[in-house]
Amino acid sequence: MEPLLALLRDGLSPRRLALCVAIAIVVGNIPILGVSTILCALIALIFRLNLPAIQLVQAAMAPTQLLLLIPFMRLGEWMLREPPQIVSIEGAFALLSQGIWQAVVLLREAIFHAAFAWSVTAPLCIYLLQRLLAPVFERMAAQIRRQP
Repeated sequence: MEPLLALLRDGLSPRRLALCVAIAIVVGNIPILGVSTILCALIALIFRLNLPAIQLVQAAMAPTQLLLLIPFMRLGEWMLREPPQIVSIEGAFALLSQGIWQAVVLLREAIFHAAFAWSVTAPLCIYLLQRLLAPVFERMAAQIRRQP
């Protein structure tokens, strides 16, 4: 939290910081392993967002990214009216140990379902998180301004 407070002290607006954090949380949970860092960097550069803030928060999402893989896959299957695939975290890690390309080939449908669900829910999640975080960061900025 201290690095985010430092950004507020350095003059980053609370609303801009809230947007960075919201995007980083959502993109950091993309159900395609290995793309969140690059995607966040591109988003930060294109939209002129604070790169350190977005990368810091995105990196902190690694545990939840793994936890949300199967829920996103199941949501995608439900949204696309596809039958559930038999996939488990243990099975996916066993596939990954055989090589990333082998895992991608065997899990491409599951990855597609998860990515579809994430892409449909991501914009709303970013919007809601930004709306929830902006007042929090505004209060923090106000406290920082009051400190001697």
